[in-house]
Amino acid sequence: MIKSLSALAIVLLLGASVMALPGFAPKVEAGEVAAAPKADRLEVAAAVADCSAQVWPDIAASCLRHAGSEAKILQARVVTVRR
Repeated sequence: MIKSLSALAIVLLLGASVMALPGFAPKVEAGEVAAAPKADRLEVAAAVADCSAQVWPDIAASCLRHAGSEAKILQARVVTVRR
């Protein structure tokens, strides 16, 4: 009998706390968030002067072709985690 009364008291306290908690929450107002300009654009990289100092995989695209060449660079290999 005492266990059931204590369980009922606990349930009643939890229910009262659930009903009272929204009163302590801060008020929320609707508004628009200002988007950062140019957030989806990559940074412009400076021209590379010395291509021999670069190491793989951080080789600039300008170092992958000869000057004046219009050849298109193809992706040689894709390295992924999945097999």
